Amino acid sequence: MSLDDADSLTDEERAAVEELLFRMADDEYVAGERYIEWQIYAPTLESDLALSNIAQDEFGHARLWYDLLQDMGYTEQECIWERDPATWTHSTLVELPFEEGDWADAIVRSYLYDVAENLRMEALVDSSYPPVADRVAKVLSEERYHREHAQSWLERLTGGEEHDRVQAAVERLFPYALTLFAAGQHEDDIVDLGLRTESLDDLREEWLDVVVPFLESLDLTVPEPDEVDLPEETGRDGSHTDAWFDLYDEFTHTYDELDLDEPIRIRGEG
Repeated sequence: MSLDDADSLTDEERAAVEELLFRMADDEYVAGERYIEWQIYAPTLESDLALSNIAQDEFGHARLWYDLLQDMGYTEQECIWERDPATWTHSTLVELPFEEGDWADAIVRSYLYDVAENLRMEALVDSSYPPVADRVAKVLSEERYHREHAQSWLERLTGGEEHDRVQAAVERLFPYALTLFAAGQHEDDIVDLGLRTESLDDLREEWLDVVVPFLESLDLTVPEPDEVDLPEETGRDGSHTDAWFDLYDEFTHTYDELDLDEPIRIRGEG
């Protein structure tokens, strides 16, 4: 089954494609906004440059998905700058502010997110919507680097005096990481139409099969998934923490102040 392009979609198909694209784009964009907060504050010059590059990658991935939404008739302003923040559907994991000065927080968050993102991209390789399938390879190649960066830092941090900080970050962030797999209104259609070849429940189990053994191998205790309650705000249904609205005001401030007719692109699709 192939859905061809935006012009050929039925209303049901369009709603499912839009939900899929907004989830992916919003996750990546907000993750990038948080990562850039570490510029010049990371513990080494190398890690500063690495996280800056990761943030740039995430913005580029968001651009890939927002561009497909523009093919469906949205403007960039409607996707980002002039959009009601209550309609964003990113996981609350990526919107949380970092614990002040806590590099372990940034690394644990990156690891939990990037493993999930890698699995999500793999489930889109054979997407029935060609514009999505055509862009997955680029994202996958960069997300693998992000995951390896986080894994390397986790091994380094847990082997020294930062072990307790990493443990605290795992306990704090793990429930929010589970919101990555919270379903949206059109999840059944996303799977039934073949937009994504695996359900969120399946991806959650695969994610647990990766992250739990790895974290435990570093002598970290991982909360029992079945005993963890999802946070009240999952993000996927438009419910967000107060921190999200503050972040939204920050990154839209310049656009609002300059009153631009069109946003200025700092990175293209390529």
